[in-house]
Amino acid sequence: MKKYFYVYVLQSYKDKNFYVGFTTNLQKRIDEHNNGKVSSTRLRIPLRLVYWEGCLYQTDATQREKYLKTAWGKRYIKNRIKNYLTG
Repeated sequence: MKKYFYVYVLQSYKDKNFYVGFTTNLQKRIDEHNNGKVSSTRLRIPLRLVYWEGCLYQTDATQREKYLKTAWGKRYIKNRIKNYLTG
């Protein structure tokens, strides 16, 4: 079975801000975030998964993560999930 690399975007219920990350096990990583095991999001829990992408190669996933953390990437995410955010 092929191993996938995931880039994901979480949104804090608390402050509505986004967090972008990268992992090989999406469900486990989300659980770690919501259980306070990730220092960068510990004070922002609970979090919900609002977007994810799968990549075949780690280099593609890490480059995509870096892009999504830029101003252009943040704009892309907001446009991509516009219907979700407006309900």
